[in-house]
Amino acid sequence: MKKFIKNRHDQRVCVVVGGLEKPGKLAFVMHGLSGNKDELHIRSIAEAFLESGYTVVTFDTTNTFGESDGQYEDATLTGYYNDLEDVIAWAAEQPWYVEPFVLAGHSFGGMATSLFAEKYPEKVKALAPISSVISGELTLRTSKYNSQEMLDKWKKDGVWIFKGSGGTEKRLKWACMEDRLKYSLLPEAHKLTMPALMVTGSEDDSTPPTHNQVLFDKLPGKKELHIIEGAVHTFDRPSERDELKEIVRNWLASF
Repeated sequence: MKKFIKNRHDQRVCVVVGGLEKPGKLAFVMHGLSGNKDELHIRSIAEAFLESGYTVVTFDTTNTFGESDGQYEDATLTGYYNDLEDVIAWAAEQPWYVEPFVLAGHSFGGMATSLFAEKYPEKVKALAPISSVISGELTLRTSKYNSQEMLDKWKKDGVWIFKGSGGTEKRLKWACMEDRLKYSLLPEAHKLTMPALMVTGSEDDSTPPTHNQVLFDKLPGKKELHIIEGAVHTFDRPSERDELKEIVRNWLASF
């Protein structure tokens, strides 16, 4: 089922709900910055839930490259988080909604879902931050952003213009970096007592294993951390996505 709902800013958000044949278990799966619900690694995660008997909600945030409103250059973590809250609020009015539910998210989506779990731990049965951003401050220490010259130019110009996959030009405002620097999962990590699954690639230069380990060490509950050898941030090879899917499916069978 595909539906367009309105967020708090009256923007259209494209939501897809699968697995409605046997409602009873619910999961939300969220993409990362500049991503969308149809990316292959997002589909792999969603399929693991579907094959495990879950009703699965995926959606395109606003200000990304998907079917929702907005422009990518206006993307912020705050916007991602607000859209997640708005999608969950809409779902809460549907007949298939159940609590607690499972949250899974990739990159920015991993951080947004984790922030939600810290704020509303009673609503979240389990949490899977995949290649998750851990804090805005840590992103400044990655190879993607560690050139002070690049950061100074981005801040001065107000927008970063770069080539995405396939040579597509992308633009992102400095406001995105200023916004993410307000956030960190670490101070409230003690609230994440639910079962947690963390996965990243050994070659991820956006959310490397060392960053994931920092959060993993602070998680107080039942937890798993998997590093997929050779994988980059978006698990580009089919074998990596198959491994990711199997990891998620095995984890779901553990609780």
